[in-house]
Amino acid sequence: MLGKSHFYHEAIKRAVSVFGTMFNEIDIQRDNSSGTQTQNIRVPLSYGPKQKFIARLDQAADLMDSSTSRVAMTLPRIAFDITGLNYDAERKLGKLKQYKLQDSGDNTVLKTQFAPVPYNINFGLYAIAKNTEDALQIVEQILPFFTPDFTVTMTTVPGTSEKRDVPIVLQDVSYDDQYEGDFQSRRVIIWTLNFEMKTYLYGSIGKSEIIRDVRARTYITDDGQANSAAGRQSEIKQVPNPTNTSPETTPLNITETINFFDGNDSDYNTDKTTIT
Repeated sequence: MLGKSHFYHEAIKRAVSVFGTMFNEIDIQRDNSSGTQTQNIRVPLSYGPKQKFIARLDQAADLMDSSTSRVAMTLPRIAFDITGLNYDAERKLGKLKQYKLQDSGDNTVLKTQFAPVPYNINFGLYAIAKNTEDALQIVEQILPFFTPDFTVTMTTVPGTSEKRDVPIVLQDVSYDDQYEGDFQSRRVIIWTLNFEMKTYLYGSIGKSEIIRDVRARTYITDDGQANSAAGRQSEIKQVPNPTNTSPETTPLNITETINFFDGNDSDYNTDKTTIT
């Protein structure tokens, strides 16, 4: 119905990967009573809603019952997931605007694509810990970088050289301390950080050959009139130098040649079907 062949640029998948990568090197330290560091722990990162991890904690069997005991989930840990996707009208670009890029694998092919569509991807990030100190160490290693946004540069479409600066905005922070039940119940502290990534989604990519030979010719008849039988009088030819130069080269060198004819070499009817 949309009239286009299949395309998939992995834009949302890339956004998820970039977002998660930002938080995959967070450590916590633990000290003894004298202030000497005794542990340095890399906080594991997982994709999934916080309800999944809360349910996993609830499934940890009664520690006093050896017949049902299981290995408890390790805390602290960080989890994140997509919580929403919405169109951003404030960043709307012209519908007819086109981007043109040279194919990275073939310098004779030009890729064309209409302007991308702005979308905001909402993420939830969850710092889950069993004590306040661990949770605060995680949160304080994240919040200073968001004021309230942090910008990352990412390749938006595979196979092209286009990169975009994508702001990730911290929307709000909330805190939940789940400590109910008897002394055998595990305490769970959850800090929830909500983010909004201002990215773009892309449509299909068209391909065409790059124009490397441009000619402007003038035709005129003996009586000074221009018609289909007019003979060629002059030609201005422009080609890149060298001829295989990338369109993105700056500065772009152009060789221009001007030729004059007596009008009998060729006429318009012949030239419009072939270039000699």
